[in-house]
Amino acid sequence: MRDLSRVHVESFLEMMSAERGAAANTLSSYERDLDDLRSFLNGRSVRLTEAASADLSAYLASLAAQGFKPSSQARRLAAMRQFYKFLYAEGMRTDDPTGILDAPKKGRALPKTMGVDEVGRLLEKAEEEAQDEAPGQLQRLRMLALLELLYATGMRVSELVSLPARVLDQEGRFLIIRGKGNKERLVPLSQSAISALKLYGRMLAAEAAKAENPQESPWLFPVASKEGYLARQVFARDLKNLAIRAGLTPSMISPHVMRHAFASHLLANGADLRVVQELLGHSDISTTQIYTHVLEERLQQLVQTHHPLAKQAKKQD
Repeated sequence: MRDLSRVHVESFLEMMSAERGAAANTLSSYERDLDDLRSFLNGRSVRLTEAASADLSAYLASLAAQGFKPSSQARRLAAMRQFYKFLYAEGMRTDDPTGILDAPKKGRALPKTMGVDEVGRLLEKAEEEAQDEAPGQLQRLRMLALLELLYATGMRVSELVSLPARVLDQEGRFLIIRGKGNKERLVPLSQSAISALKLYGRMLAAEAAKAENPQESPWLFPVASKEGYLARQVFARDLKNLAIRAGLTPSMISPHVMRHAFASHLLANGADLRVVQELLGHSDISTTQIYTHVLEERLQQLVQTHHPLAKQAKKQD
């Protein structure tokens, strides 16, 4: 009898794309994780679609034995849960074998972030280089626009590099971002981000006018590639190179760290956690709660500064 596991995985991925609006990166991750699980089950002479809870527990135990971090194990378990729930919902199974599986224990890791001074140095260096009129100025203006937009909005790097070109035509200080699951959210832009965007847009139009066969791109950051827009890996590499020129440690800086800096700096300056959740595009407040350490520090400072007993203790010192 032919193993239909691959067909079921493809049907699952199609459902996740069409009904849940899962991003291409998410779909690729699910596919890799399920392929790895299938290889493990093949070694136990068990088909992917027929695995029991004990088989899946053994797979998770094998990941732990191989030294996979709890976060990586949790991601694999999440893929398994989604897949077997799909099989159950579609009537391909009469049970969900992941229902009794426990998530691996993991510590609450604090996100890497940057200080306000470090972000300032990075932006200053990008602005300084963007003013250089030597060849390659368009790429330097692009970097400035990317950085200003990232720090002004805290958007995901995938959302940033795939912004549409129509952003250049809008007026006002707000930007509509299409995020995970095709959900849209409104974020405000800083004045410096608006200025950087306009400078970049003018040069982009001027360079396009010089081309022999100008082709209008639908993307804000167009490149000659399959996707048609700047690859996030290229932006991450260029960002690290800029960090080196700014005298910063490149290993501590990435687009995702900049997103964390956006959230941390807002909270440290009095922003509400729910507002930051909305700006980041988190569907669940629990995701945003990784930043509660920032709130705790701010609350301690407030108590130390304003509580009468704290003031009294300072006088006695």
